[in-house]
Amino acid sequence: MARVLIVGCGCRGRALTGVLRAGGHAVRGTTREDAGLAAIEAAGAEAVVADPDRLGTIVATLAGVSAVCWLMGSATGPGVGDLHGPRLTTLLERLVDTHVRGVVYEAAGTVERRLLDEGADAVRAASATWRIGAEIVAVDPRDRDGWLAAMGAAVARLL
Repeated sequence: MARVLIVGCGCRGRALTGVLRAGGHAVRGTTREDAGLAAIEAAGAEAVVADPDRLGTIVATLAGVSAVCWLMGSATGPGVGDLHGPRLTTLLERLVDTHVRGVVYEAAGTVERRLLDEGADAVRAASATWRIGAEIVAVDPRDRDGWLAAMGAAVARLL
């Protein structure tokens, strides 16, 4: 059994929680606000407030984590580009000094394609540079069953 951190544990993250728990894994899920904690706990994950725009809050949740799922493919807001560029790159650099064995990057969603491609490239570069396990999932999240299967398989390959 491994612990998986889902950064961005909204509707899709909570559905993924069920898949991962069925596979015997413990799940920790992040939300930016206290209001999201109850829904994450109800899905069976340990819920934590952590903001991907403030990486220190994410790094603080990495204790005991073997894999990170970066579910920002449909993130919104003024800094969304940073979540697929500088914020993601900095997080990947920080993972080198942790027990995290790999990252699953959601490379599909409503975010601009060029940003998703930039994020996927950052994950591939980190994998090549620091030998961090990397999985890029480009299945459209509107295909709920296909997306869940692809994400679950990606986590399984990392672990």
